[in-house]
Amino acid sequence: MKEDNIQREKFSSRHIGSSCNEINKMLKELQYFSMKDFVNKTIPKKIRLKRKLNIPNSISEYQYLNHIYRISKKNKIYRSYIGLGYKNTITPSVIQRNILENPNWYTPYTPYQSEISQGRLEALINFQTMISDLTGMKISNASMLDESTAAADAMFMIYQEKIKKKQIDNNHYFFISNEILPQTFYVLKTRCFGLGIHFIYDSHHNLKTKYNNKKIFGLIISYPSSLGEIYDYTETIEYAKYHKISVIVSTDILSLSLLKPPGEWGADVVIGSSQSFGVPMGYGGPHAAFFSTHEQYKRFLPGRIIGISVDRENQKAFRMALQTREQHIKREKATSNICTSQVLPAIMASMYALYHGKNGLIKIAKRIHKYAKELEFLLINNINSIFQVNTCYFDTIRIKIENVNKIKKIAERRKTNFRYINKNYLTITLDETSSKKDINHILSIFSEVESSVKNKKIKYHTDIDKYKFPVSLKRTSNFFKNKIFSKFYSENELIRYIKRLEKKDISLTHSMIPLGSCTMKLNASTELLSLSQHEWKNMHPFAPYQQAMGYHFIIKNLKKYLKEITGFSGISLQPNSGAQGEYAGLMVIKHYHYSLQEYKRNIALIPSSSHGTNPASANIAGMKVILVSTKNDGSIDKNDLLKKVKENVDSLSVLMITYPSTYGIYESNIQDIIDIIHENGGQVYMDGANMNAQVGLIKPADLGVDICHLNLHKTFAIPHGGGGPGMGPICVASHLKPFLPNHPFQQKKNSKEKILTISSSPYGSSLILTISYAYIRLLGPDGLRKCTEISVLNANYIKEKLKKFYNILYVGENNTVAHELIIDCRIFKYVDIDVMDIAKRMMDYGYHAPTISFPVEGCMMIEPTESESKEELDRFIETLIKIRQEIKEIEDKKFSKKNNVFKNAPHSISILTKNEWNYPYSREKAAYPLDWIKNRKFWPPVSRIDDGYGDRNLICTCI
Repeated sequence: MKEDNIQREKFSSRHIGSSCNEINKMLKELQYFSMKDFVNKTIPKKIRLKRKLNIPNSISEYQYLNHIYRISKKNKIYRSYIGLGYKNTITPSVIQRNILENPNWYTPYTPYQSEISQGRLEALINFQTMISDLTGMKISNASMLDESTAAADAMFMIYQEKIKKKQIDNNHYFFISNEILPQTFYVLKTRCFGLGIHFIYDSHHNLKTKYNNKKIFGLIISYPSSLGEIYDYTETIEYAKYHKISVIVSTDILSLSLLKPPGEWGADVVIGSSQSFGVPMGYGGPHAAFFSTHEQYKRFLPGRIIGISVDRENQKAFRMALQTREQHIKREKATSNICTSQVLPAIMASMYALYHGKNGLIKIAKRIHKYAKELEFLLINNINSIFQVNTCYFDTIRIKIENVNKIKKIAERRKTNFRYINKNYLTITLDETSSKKDINHILSIFSEVESSVKNKKIKYHTDIDKYKFPVSLKRTSNFFKNKIFSKFYSENELIRYIKRLEKKDISLTHSMIPLGSCTMKLNASTELLSLSQHEWKNMHPFAPYQQAMGYHFIIKNLKKYLKEITGFSGISLQPNSGAQGEYAGLMVIKHYHYSLQEYKRNIALIPSSSHGTNPASANIAGMKVILVSTKNDGSIDKNDLLKKVKENVDSLSVLMITYPSTYGIYESNIQDIIDIIHENGGQVYMDGANMNAQVGLIKPADLGVDICHLNLHKTFAIPHGGGGPGMGPICVASHLKPFLPNHPFQQKKNSKEKILTISSSPYGSSLILTISYAYIRLLGPDGLRKCTEISVLNANYIKEKLKKFYNILYVGENNTVAHELIIDCRIFKYVDIDVMDIAKRMMDYGYHAPTISFPVEGCMMIEPTESESKEELDRFIETLIKIRQEIKEIEDKKFSKKNNVFKNAPHSISILTKNEWNYPYSREKAAYPLDWIKNRKFWPPVSRIDDGYGDRNLICTCI
């Protein structure tokens, strides 16, 4: 007992669900003498790590909080007027406290199981409505990773649509305005390289004069431009429409409350970021980008669309629409590789819109515009040798001055950041937080450059009612007509709405979420506290390096720890999702082959046991996908691999593997398979989705892998956020280091000529990197290893308990599994019960179903993680055993195949409280199939949703 109390002092015993006694009981039931004995028989000896990880020892939560506070003070938060797509914003406290900091909102999974995700889905359809209304487009998604990715996916979408219709060929170009955000240009350039798309980078003014003889399939323009100018694009649009050029518009969402929306003047796609709607800058993210378009593109639209359908009782219900577009289903034919999006930031942005309403947004936008005009007037009327270049603008003025460097020195001394274009130009972007005090402060900085101002008495603007953009571009159309945007004037009402939605979702606060390959582990409160701290959340991603020393301390050390954990020598933290990590890794490999002048290498071999996003990522990287078979035991078919390698030896680029495989086994011959690829000129990419079964026990680099990505939102404790955010860093072997992603606002030594840029900001969603840093520091080398051991032990415990009731599809050499297992539900087809019926019935027990129909159709993939206690594992096991007994009742013809607890599941509160009860089983059986559920009941808010109806009648805005 004394030893157990000492263990509870360590964070690992808070993070790991089971006590030492419970762990020993599980080992005993599995007939192992010790954890060492268990690991020896589960993980192949030749690949096991022989030493402890070389990272700092664990520290307590109290020590960590003091540590991270000290580091935060290394960040110097200057007044930021940099702009470039990122602005200071005010997060309403009711949103910060009740959504950002609320585990009921940040711990749910992606809303694949719609009946128990109704709260998030409603919030997301509010987001889509907000975007459609403001952009003037018919349809939008929820959401994109960042603005630059949204632009790249918009280009890819119109490219695919035109290719499918045979309207273009390889000689067509994509036109990129040279006034879009610099980071967006570099991301587009990278995507064009991967797909083999030609592009032109020039002023939109030159489109019809210089390039009239070029075949152009699409163009992207900015509204307002990255320099702040607002253009009337009428002539550009007329030219584009005449020549059948699709138009993408990158826009500022807040400006559209005053400006005529792009959907009203000819845009085909509108993209941007919702960061300024109450989501902190966080040194680059996470932020929800938006993507809106015409309905004709709905089958090509990247990301996720939330739609409205009906449930069994014909009541309105929300769901993810058109799910056959998902990359797990369409694989190499997918329109994007968006797996993790930015659900939590999207919900925050949507709540910001509800909080302020239409009139509030207009008021904020008018105030910003007013201060921008006032600043212009003050500068040009009071300071010598200064000019304001922008003819029309919203929040950004462009200053021409003789000595920008002198201004820069004074501004930095006065703790102020502007955007410096070159030696004669700078821009100043105002925002929601700007005030009269800020205007005077900026004026005082410029006044220091001059020995005297024009007049001793400062002239203030008197005519501030006129807009600094043409009347023709003033918004006249209404928006936010739905009553949802005008209901919440008081905090009381808004918090009640937030809580109503919150209660409709299952999260980790309710029960274990046993999703295979998704690793729904504890997201500890201590790890998350820094997200709300001023010094972390309010840093601009392009602030000077010296101002972000706290961030760079975290980045430097997190890189060091992740390299030690994986065994690699290089790392990039830029990819801001797992699938983006896949794409980044493949682009690194592509650049490596090009450096060797091996331009034909474009074949990606992908075993069927690999992660589901891999084919989509390979497709977006411009590679041709060839699938490799697996054997009956779930291992890669070596003969089929050899055959396909031989057939494609000159064009082999990469083998994409997942280890342990998504079938839940450690393959003992993995190094032999890797050797085959290397001997034939290819590289080996390892998907890091299952890294939770490796940390501290195996290093991917020791297997011979060349590159892997890490899902920080899985293995390293970043919350899933109801479908996002995530982070997907890539780790590489030494020969690939020169090809790691770069960024226009990040200096990189020894970079190759072709530079990769994957995300809008240099370090992806930098704010949430503090979570993974905390996770590693709190656990230390021993804790990390123990987490891996317990996650594998828990999976094997479930396997052993369920093997009498379900067929375990794959097991390893010693009859063990890795950290996840697959149960076969196809055998119940003869009584007309499929895997979806079981998933819906699990909701009545208070559980989110495991991963269904992936990686094997008709099966369930279960991953318990290390954070679940033996008590919770036993409840989950009891649930599946009871469900098997309910299936047997149908087999024994006690209930019919068409009318039973499965076909009618989930049983909503509405069904259970009706006077009439026309089912062949009791209400108690429906609602409380096990006694312990009575004290833990989660009530599904709707009954089974009609998926087909929702797709046939696509509605993706509030009605």
